[in-house]
Amino acid sequence: MAVLLDRSGSMHSIKSDTEGGFDAYIAEQRKQSGDVVVTLAQFDDHYDRVYTNTPIEKVPPLDLQPRGVTALYDGIGRLTTEIGEELAAKPEQERPGTVIVVVLTDGHENASKDWTHTAVREVITHQERDYGWQFVFLGANIDAVAIGQQLGFNPASSITYAPSPAGVSGAFAAAAKYTSRLRAAPKGAAVEGFSESDRAQAMPDA
Repeated sequence: MAVLLDRSGSMHSIKSDTEGGFDAYIAEQRKQSGDVVVTLAQFDDHYDRVYTNTPIEKVPPLDLQPRGVTALYDGIGRLTTEIGEELAAKPEQERPGTVIVVVLTDGHENASKDWTHTAVREVITHQERDYGWQFVFLGANIDAVAIGQQLGFNPASSITYAPSPAGVSGAFAAAAKYTSRLRAAPKGAAVEGFSESDRAQAMPDA
């Protein structure tokens, strides 16, 4: 599992909610069978790898420090490329059976310098089509389904959430259930995406 979290300044209003939601998401994944390692990266107009391939049992509580602006394309492009390169360097027998990339943002792209909309779409499409990666997109203050589709995310794997305690909690709860389905499914099998109930839970005031 690789997670890319927006830590731009606008996340300040939901900082504690995001920390709690992420920790609950990880706790839910710990309950599932199978070996999982987690990579976490955060971005604003800078990109930082927080930890890499950490066994899920040892993932620490999230510490989110909002700042800066939203270089969403650079964050997605860099994380996806780095994970791909790291996996390509491993012997075939050491590569994971399933790769799940979760992206969470609370706003529109406004600061990328190295990656374009088109380049991000190409790299996501490539990893999904050629290597069976699964991408999940959670977005607040945007139409995550429409924006995600433009970037190459499957609409069924994208969910819009309200920037509120209930919205953040609902989005992470939905993502946890979806991630569990992805992990349990045979590689290449069709997996049910976010349900209407999930979407309503993530947008409780809509």
